Amino acid sequence: MILTGTVAPDRPLIVVALAEEAAHLDTPYPVLLTGVGKVSAALAVARVLGAGVLPREIVNLGTAGALRSGLGGLHEISRVVQHDFHTATIQAVTGYTFGGPLDLLGVGPVLATGDVFVSDPVLRTALAEHADLVDMEGYAVAAAAAAYGVPLRMVKQVSDEADGEAVTGWAEAVDHCARLLAGWLAEWQSDAVR
Repeated sequence: MILTGTVAPDRPLIVVALAEEAAHLDTPYPVLLTGVGKVSAALAVARVLGAGVLPREIVNLGTAGALRSGLGGLHEISRVVQHDFHTATIQAVTGYTFGGPLDLLGVGPVLATGDVFVSDPVLRTALAEHADLVDMEGYAVAAAAAAYGVPLRMVKQVSDEADGEAVTGWAEAVDHCARLLAGWLAEWQSDAVR
């Protein structure tokens, strides 16, 4: 976890998993690098929010794999789900609901989050029944933000097709994706100033 800048109630906190995804950000706002995976993301965001000063909102930027061919570009996420946590089974066993879907500020696709880098076509097909994109941190960031009552805006740039080429595809695409995410943030910042 690396936090640069100071969290303040009158400005957003920018949350990104990896330095590679944040490489081109130019922002006056604090930036939190969480590390990879749900545990790292949840701990980092909760640690910062638990320090006592809450930001106006969280803006989570990052890359995601497409669960459908031809789905590319930049997307503001409307809902996040966990693909590696079986809410229905836990509910059947305990009688309680844990880890259900979380609705966000966006009007775009559904993001599935799990602690696996999706590169298996069979898993990709199964996930596509319930989601459009896949990542490894989004749900955790959303859960931590919700726990502290902080609004969340989540923007994901498609880096790969979550298939057999995903590992090399992400590595080759991450810098370009980081530039596009930085461009989105710059435009969002200028709109916020107006």
